[in-house]
Amino acid sequence: MTNPALRVSNLIKDFGGLRAVDKISFQVGTGEFVGLIGPNGCGKTTTFNCISGMLNMTAGKVEVLGQNATGMRPDEIQKMGLTRTFQHTWLWRDMTVIENLLVPTRRQFSPNPILALLRPNSRKSEDKRITEAYAVLDLLEISHIAHNLASELSGGQSKLVDIGRALMSSPQFLLLDEPVAGVAGPLAERIFQNLRSLTSDKGISMLVIEHNMDFILRRDVDRIIVMEAGQILTEGTPDEIRQSRDVVEAYLGDPGETK
Repeated sequence: MTNPALRVSNLIKDFGGLRAVDKISFQVGTGEFVGLIGPNGCGKTTTFNCISGMLNMTAGKVEVLGQNATGMRPDEIQKMGLTRTFQHTWLWRDMTVIENLLVPTRRQFSPNPILALLRPNSRKSEDKRITEAYAVLDLLEISHIAHNLASELSGGQSKLVDIGRALMSSPQFLLLDEPVAGVAGPLAERIFQNLRSLTSDKGISMLVIEHNMDFILRRDVDRIIVMEAGQILTEGTPDEIRQSRDVVEAYLGDPGETK
């Protein structure tokens, strides 16, 4: 794989005497859509937190879009082009959907509202951001809820708004932590279809945590990385993962065992 969008090398994360992530290494290519699966407590979210700077890793190296991101703060990594979502959405409940999208945009014209008013191009910049926000809502097929309060949204709609908010930072790489957790089947399917289109049409690289192995195996992902007990168990295409004896034994039991 040449010029990976994400390279994780020998990542270790300890919490006191507990090793949550044990010397894992993997890559995600530019424009690649990769699933990260494994049982609860295997280290998936801890890995995400180390990559995105939410946690300081014990050892190892993380490279984002060809740059060394090891030890950087979350905001510094985000400026490099990597944005993440969380398993539990954190929307501003008393703000509308469109307002939620407008808040986190990177490199806004000015953080000072007084200076923005005094600058002639500030209105153009604001209008451009609003246009971009509506375009993101159209892309995710939720423009009809643009003026709904976040508190009025269903779980699936909240997940889509959270993804939309991440897209407003113009990311080149997305880390998505269980984007369809708790979402009903048809909407979960639509969310994954939208994510696939983002990689195919816009070239955004993605690493997606999914707890449900059966669900991710039926999605149109390029590769799947399987974690177990803080380590990489195996990785490969969905077909290769289905046929992997290691995965079958780890998740379904040894098929050679008698009942």
